[in-house]
Amino acid sequence: MNHRLQQFLSAENISQAQFADSIDVARASVSHVLAGRNKPGYDFIKSISDHYPKLNIEWLITGKGKMYKQESPFWAPEPQVKVEKTPATLFSDSYFGEEMQSTIPEKEAVPAKNETAPAPLEKAPAAAPAGRAITRIIVFYDDNTFQELK
Repeated sequence: MNHRLQQFLSAENISQAQFADSIDVARASVSHVLAGRNKPGYDFIKSISDHYPKLNIEWLITGKGKMYKQESPFWAPEPQVKVEKTPATLFSDSYFGEEMQSTIPEKEAVPAKNETAPAPLEKAPAAAPAGRAITRIIVFYDDNTFQELK
């Protein structure tokens, strides 16, 4: 592992002292690990992982894989994150205009100084543009059910 740690320091272009300071360990600890006198403990490796998240810890410990974690390719599916959404955050007045705003979870929705918060869903939406009429609205719930309003 000491050779791989030295490779990482070279790749990052940092000294042993800078590395020790960045991961909050004694400089002597880094020196002893690099010299092969000591093996790194859990806290040492955890601190490296916390301070250098792009470093592949499996590579550092075992030599398997590449030095840096690979970003997912564009075709790889995104991890599924459950985001709490309410009907008020699903649509905005611009939905019926030229473009639809992106969905923002209600907890993060903070109006800017000159903006007002989106109106609750109970309030009737703005009238459709001339020549167009709303024929249906579909509401999707987080339990994978939906309700169609006609």
